[in-house]
Formats: sequence, structure tokens, C-alpha cells
Amino acid sequence: MVFFSFAARNLRRHWIRSALSIIGIVIGVVAIASLGVMGNSINLLVANVITDVGDTIVITPHTAIGGTFAGDPRTAVDAAIPVREVEEIRRAANPHRTVPVLQGADEVEFGRGESGYTQIIGLASDDIPILLEIADGQYPRQNQPGALVGTYLAAEYDVAPGFRLTIGNESIRVAGVLAERGFAADINPDYAIVVPDGWYESHFGARDTYPMVIVRVGNAEEIDAVKEAIDSRINRREEIVDVFDSRDMLRQYEEIYQQITVFLLGIGGISLIVAAVNILNVMYISVTERIREIGVMRSIGALRREVLRMFLYEAVLLGLIGSIIGGVLSTAFGYLISLAAVEVFTAGTTFGENITIFDLSAVGYIVFGMAFGIGTSIAAGFYPAWNASQLAPVDAMRQK
Repeated sequence: MVFFSFAARNLRRHWIRSALSIIGIVIGVVAIASLGVMGNSINLLVANVITDVGDTIVITPHTAIGGTFAGDPRTAVDAAIPVREVEEIRRAANPHRTVPVLQGADEVEFGRGESGYTQIIGLASDDIPILLEIADGQYPRQNQPGALVGTYLAAEYDVAPGFRLTIGNESIRVAGVLAERGFAADINPDYAIVVPDGWYESHFGARDTYPMVIVRVGNAEEIDAVKEAIDSRINRREEIVDVFDSRDMLRQYEEIYQQITVFLLGIGGISLIVAAVNILNVMYISVTERIREIGVMRSIGALRREVLRMFLYEAVLLGLIGSIIGGVLSTAFGYLISLAAVEVFTAGTTFGENITIFDLSAVGYIVFGMAFGIGTSIAAGFYPAWNASQLAPVDAMRQK
């Protein structure tokens, strides 16, 4: 305990130098912990808003067909799945529901002089209830065409069932407003208008190709078998379509999230390394200034391990104080940064409502940051402390 008191006394004696070392540790701990908390919060947000996990297969045209290289963007514009391939997909996926999707865009007048260029999605009337839920109104029928307006689009333009919209130069009644769907592997109609495919083709012209086909699998355990059946049937000679499910989307996101987290933690780690170099420098200066004191202590019976402990305690105190302050600040900064990040990602939507962005996994990043700060301080202070403990008493007392 007496050596701990000596260490505290020495830090107080050179308080400016000690304070600067502590500030470096605080910055490093805050960088690691708060960035980790922010990344964790974004992960929680996306995990809550991605929907339909595990029951949806999405088939899109393989955009490398006809291009000069894989992924040629010129082929993505015109790529589509022909009707004959849609029928092959339907047979391969049987008895699961196959839903061809038509997608376009047009100028839409919402009344009161308000208009905007809006995505138009065409679905068979019988398929609409399979994919989408109604928040207000009713589903349109093939013989009574009506439009379904996405929840955010309806809120922005104050649209309700019974309103009339003008898409291009054609008028259509609003049959209902869709429930919020969030991000999904297939379609996101929250800012779109959904119409029956018959009305879609009468407006945009008859189509014999589709940009996307969706298969709803009733039993999630069968999803891999259905994917394999579709892939082997359609792509048996060449890659015509890409087949993936919503789990692939989550896996891809998780890989990206892990890479971002490592990058953010790396930034914080660099800050702590800089702080460690500063502690190393401070400890070397402290040992140099107190060589005669070390010699006196050794001459009156202090053991090498006791000298080592005294100087090592200084590094521990610097790391402990800096890490505690950094941990407290990280809790506040991490939470505020998370709120700001969620606000940016969900601006104009309700995705962020009632979603937990700060949980026990976030506390883990704070504990990790504090532990890393203390460990870095001990590692940086060990070598100067060891050098001090190896000084011979007579040689140390001769130093001026």
C-alpha cells in the first residue's frame, strides 16, 4: 500500500504531465468504446427493420448476360426475366407461391398542386395480399382497379382511401394505404404505389419480361431445396438468373458490419497506441529524474520487485483514472452518437421508433475500451519500471 501512495504522490508532483497522459488515455478509450457503441446501435437498428427473414426467395436477371464483363452496368438497365423463364421458376418452386413483379416510375399528381416522380409496382391482384398488408382501406380487385399507396408516401402527401391520383395522364382511385414494411430482400413499397398488373400494362404497355420474381416459401426449412431446384432448372446451361433469399441479405450485412466495426475499433486503437507512447515517455522521464531516489531506496533495503511495483503503480493509476473517465464519457457520447446515427439513417421514416439502440452488448464495448486502456498503460509502463528496478544502488546514487 505504501508503494501505491508513493506512486500517487509522484503523479501529483508532476500533475500537468500526468494530466496530459490521462487525457491521451481518455481519448483512446472514448474512441474505441463510443465508436463500438455506435456500430452496435446501427446493427440493432438494421436487424429490427429488415423484415421477412427466412421465407422469401428473390430471383433477378443475371446482369452479366450480354455484357463485356461481369456486372456490366449497361446490361443491368435492360436485364429482365422472360415469361417462359417465369413459368419455369413457377414449376420449379411448386407448390410455393411465385409472384412476378413489374416495376416502373411515372409522374404522379396527388392533388392540391402536389406531384412527384414515383415508383410504380405492378402485381397480380391475387398476389398482393401474399406480399403486402393493408393499414387502411382494402385490396384492389382485377375488375375494380385501384392503387395502394405506401405508408410514407401517403403520409407525405396526405393521401387516404377514396382519393384520386393521376399517374401520367390516367386517373386512378386509392383503394388503400399499405402498412409499413421496412427494408426487405424483395420490394419496399413504403415510398411507392402498387397497382394491379392489368392496370400497369394498360398504362405502361404490355410486358413479356419481369425485372424480379419472388417466391414465398411456406416452410423455412425448405428454402434451400427450393433455391437449388430453381437454380438447377433455370441456370443449367448458363447463368440466366441470380437466386438468393433474405438470409443472404442478412449475412452480407453482417459481414459488412463486422468489417466496419473492426475499422472503427482500429481507429480507437491507434489513439490508445499514441497514448501508450506518451506514457512510455513520461515513465522514462520519471525514472531519469528519480535515479538518486531509487538508489537511496535500494540502499536502505528496498527490493527490486518493490521498485518495479512503485513505478508500475504509476502506470496503473494513469490507466485506471483515464479509463474510468473515458468509460463514463463513452457511455454518454456513445448514446448521443447512436441517436444521431439512427436519426440520419431513419430521417423521414418511422423505422427508428420503439427500437432499442443501447443494450448489454453496447456495455461490452465500453468495458472492452476501459480494459484496453488499462492494459495499454501497464504494457507501456512496464519496461521503464523494469529498468528502474535493475539499477545498482551505488551507481544510482552517483547520478546527479
